[in-house]
Amino acid sequence: MERRKFLKGAGLVAASAGLAAPAIAQTPSVKWRMATSWPKSLDTLYGSAAAMCERISQITDGKFQIQVFAGGEIVPPLQVFDAAANNTVECSHTLTSYFIGKNTAYAFDGGLPFGLNARQQASWLYYGGGMELLRTLFGKAGLVQVPVGNVGVQMGGWFRKEINSVEDLKGLKFRIGGLGGTVFSKLGVIPQQIAAADIYSSLERGTIDAAEWIGPHDDEKFGFFKVAKYYYTPGWWEGSAQITSLVNKGAWEGLPKEFRVAFETAANEQMTMMLANYDAKNPAALRRLIANGTEIRAFPRDVMEAAYKASLETFDDLSGKNPDFKTIYEPWTKFARESNDWFRIAEYRLDSARFSAPAR
Repeated sequence: MERRKFLKGAGLVAASAGLAAPAIAQTPSVKWRMATSWPKSLDTLYGSAAAMCERISQITDGKFQIQVFAGGEIVPPLQVFDAAANNTVECSHTLTSYFIGKNTAYAFDGGLPFGLNARQQASWLYYGGGMELLRTLFGKAGLVQVPVGNVGVQMGGWFRKEINSVEDLKGLKFRIGGLGGTVFSKLGVIPQQIAAADIYSSLERGTIDAAEWIGPHDDEKFGFFKVAKYYYTPGWWEGSAQITSLVNKGAWEGLPKEFRVAFETAANEQMTMMLANYDAKNPAALRRLIANGTEIRAFPRDVMEAAYKASLETFDDLSGKNPDFKTIYEPWTKFARESNDWFRIAEYRLDSARFSAPAR
């Protein structure tokens, strides 16, 4: 309920600048640093972080400024969690699934295999109790979790050879993070966690056999099509990949209320803008990739069925080992089941009709 009240109020901040101006004018200036997990070349991810911080400055009349850093400029891309937790920087911009080695329950923030799509994830966060559960979870690490975007459904990655059955996965060295790697390992894959900037060279040298990143727009920028011919779909290991800012808890609590509201208002805007950006840019990028020789492949049915079964086994196993995972998994499962029931009734039927209809 408190989250809903905040969202209603936060949405009015920019429009009611006249009301906020006196309070902001009397507030001391604050300067933060944001460490991201992204290279500057990614206009979708790094660009979203930059746009969010620019918006925060606009809302606060320049009194709250956050300088954005690409992965590696302050700390390596996969160390931004620790950098925010120990206050090396005040905040980060990342995919929290990278850090399931610290706590497997972090996967609920980034996205679970065969999990919620972007709309369902936002619904669960803001109106299904997800935000409260995740803030409690990350609070144990001295962090405040703030959702800042979503990339939507992803592609299934780039492969140097075709995958015709589950047997073809055995011994495959696949760059994949999060719980997807855990599930794939049950199918014989050897998961590799590699930062974005190192994926191309690892594929080119044959250090890995396959790699997933996000989707056509970002993948084209990295040039993966030059070193791996087969582009698989779908990226089932995350129903959607949510991007999050992990904020040092002490720094957050030390912010004036107006600045906390500005931060979350800008974050809420990017939850819409990032997804819209991907949806606008992916179609043209996919056409260019195909024109350059990329071959689109769908994971075979036996792979999808085996992956789904292994995912459920993984969830049950983690629930038995990690109380934090179990605490979130039970209400999350109920929400997912009820949301899926609704999506099947209208959304799925309309999409099925539209996508199977003759092209205009």
